[in-house]
Amino acid sequence: MKQFEELVFRILDTEKHQPGKVNHIEGLSENEYHQCPSGGALRDAIEAFQAYQLEHPQWFEDELLETPELEVEETSAEIYILFRVHPSVSQALAENKPVVALESTIITHGMPYPHNLSTAKEVEAVVRAEGATPATVGVIEGEVHVGLSSEELDHLACCKSSLKVSRRDLPYVISKALSGGTTVSATMIAAHKAGIPVFVTGGIGGVHRNGDNSLDISADLTELGRTPIAVVCAGVKSILDIGRTLEFLETLGVCVATYGTSNNFPAFFSRQSSFTSPYQVVNPEEAAGLIASILSLGLRSGVLIAVPVPEEHAAAGQQIEEAIRAAVTEASAKSITGKDATPFILQKVNVLTKGKSLQANIALIHNNARVGSQIACKLSKQMTERKLRSKTHYHGKLSSNSESNIVVIGGINVDFIAKGKMKTLHFGQTNPGSVCQSFGGVGRNIADCLSRLGHRPLFVSATGADSHSDAVLNYCKHMDTSSVARLEEQNTATYCVVINESGEMSLGLGDMDIHQQITEHYVSQFEKQLSSATLVCLDGNVPVSTIDYVCSVAKQHNINVWYEPTDLDKACKPFLSDAWKSLSYSSPNLAELCSMNKTLGIPTPEVLPSSLEEVLHVAVTLSRPLLEHIHCLVVTLGAKGVLVCGEHVAGSVNLQLRKQKRRGQLCALHYPALNVTTEEIMNVSGAGDSLAGALMAGILQGRDTHSCVRMGLLAARLSLASPHPIAPTLTLDSVDPIKVQTQNWCKPTFLWIG
Repeated sequence: MKQFEELVFRILDTEKHQPGKVNHIEGLSENEYHQCPSGGALRDAIEAFQAYQLEHPQWFEDELLETPELEVEETSAEIYILFRVHPSVSQALAENKPVVALESTIITHGMPYPHNLSTAKEVEAVVRAEGATPATVGVIEGEVHVGLSSEELDHLACCKSSLKVSRRDLPYVISKALSGGTTVSATMIAAHKAGIPVFVTGGIGGVHRNGDNSLDISADLTELGRTPIAVVCAGVKSILDIGRTLEFLETLGVCVATYGTSNNFPAFFSRQSSFTSPYQVVNPEEAAGLIASILSLGLRSGVLIAVPVPEEHAAAGQQIEEAIRAAVTEASAKSITGKDATPFILQKVNVLTKGKSLQANIALIHNNARVGSQIACKLSKQMTERKLRSKTHYHGKLSSNSESNIVVIGGINVDFIAKGKMKTLHFGQTNPGSVCQSFGGVGRNIADCLSRLGHRPLFVSATGADSHSDAVLNYCKHMDTSSVARLEEQNTATYCVVINESGEMSLGLGDMDIHQQITEHYVSQFEKQLSSATLVCLDGNVPVSTIDYVCSVAKQHNINVWYEPTDLDKACKPFLSDAWKSLSYSSPNLAELCSMNKTLGIPTPEVLPSSLEEVLHVAVTLSRPLLEHIHCLVVTLGAKGVLVCGEHVAGSVNLQLRKQKRRGQLCALHYPALNVTTEEIMNVSGAGDSLAGALMAGILQGRDTHSCVRMGLLAARLSLASPHPIAPTLTLDSVDPIKVQTQNWCKPTFLWIG
């Protein structure tokens, strides 16, 4: 491995400038190359590098540069728990206001006391003056703080035992409950987890001089290659090998741009080096646009914005450079290496320049903070405008019925449906069958159904920032998905169901954890739409607190809410409090109806009946107590049809939107299910959602009860015969009972509810 490490830089240089000449490097014969302990991996890496160049920087990084920092897991659950975000930062983020992250090694290791403390407070003041919220990151007694109080800044500035905390050091410092200043890499991690896209620092680390021998490479670079944060700084510290640093950033796929009128890459204390940046941004708007593009693309790499030191402090650059060379020589003579090298050299340079380097350091940090804050403000504005544009952008033609102001809150799933070719499936062995993928989730299905039937519901949900999310959102282009949150470090919900030949479910498995991210806090952003909606639909996948919040808004503004229970365990959620009394509609099956009653302490049958007469009797009995507050219950009975329960009006059930409290008697109508053969059934995961969605569409269009229910039954039949939960062929005409001439409608059975 030692031989491998020593050759990395020569191989990288040769392959970059002379592709295919790797075997002609001086001192490295072809036999030696293949006999190298990691020769096979290296050969694979070089071939991949030739083929893909910068398209796969993360793979190249992991295979070729096996440094300790790279082996630290980025998504440790323990680190999530130990983050503390300052209230001012939390509030700014919640309100989509600009926030600027700041590192703290400048406090603990970059400057002597009291200059470190005064500079830290001055930099925060600069950020505030530009209209942004500062979020200085530090580790205090084993907790990562994003945003420090004045007392916490004082603590770090005066603490003699503070450690320099990089990505590699975070687990140790946290496990030992120690304190320290965060480097660029650790600050990027904290900022990214908190949701802060802009980070300001003095300068970043890089490849150390003589790095081809020592392989001393800062974790700042690898962090830039895998964490989507914009780092605003004065370039690479001039004590480093700038050329190799820029090459390494290129290999990692990091976008580098100089800020200002020149593309000269700055060298920390000097406005220019002998190197240029690949790109240039001339003002905050351009810089913000670059950052917004990177964030929108979902790239895992960051962007480096290099800001030259102010002109008035550039004159001392030559003197500082000479001092740096002397300090580097002394550090080498004293064998000072690793993370101890930079503090030693900076302190030595300050002595040799009689404080001029410190003055220039403070000036460039102030300047970086000013520029970075301006960029953060522009970025915040641009991202807000993009969100507003996406909310109003529509891919199709609106129908005359689209102004119904519907909000649907619920889950998105990627579904995998496995259907066996036999009536009985045998567990523990392979069964013949077919497997298909579709896109579901109760909330998504209902919003899809409504969208295909002439409405334009606002759909509020959450997915991961992954390939499943890309696929499902691409499929849902006909829907308004502008309010679907895409969350980093989360998985889009997936669901796998196994059904037998007749369409009955044998087994279901789901990864639904992300539904817990549809929080009260997130949904409250849409309170204006909720409070003015004609109808709000909630599915049981969302947290209880979210259901309670929506019900409280509904009660306050007299809004009709439809609750789709989803399954037996989730059916009871609104009934854990008085939230259920604010519901207008619900569509449980018989088992879910029992669960609702049990939660309220009402006796229910231990065994559900099987005959139609007994099923209807139990359904009517269990519906009665809920109808004291709920306007209408639609009890789905599978192959036995649908039972609609509510207020009696003119020989039918009043399904229309509730405008006042019930006054009439209660009754029920039983509608038989439509015939669907076993051979026709392809998918059972969306029939109930299709029924509910089409019922809602009929209600919103002001149709009578018979028409609404028949629309639902037709939509459910289309769903059963489609590989998709909501049939792509679903249209208003396809579920219009008058236009579907082939269906002979049975008269529903009328029942009084005593």
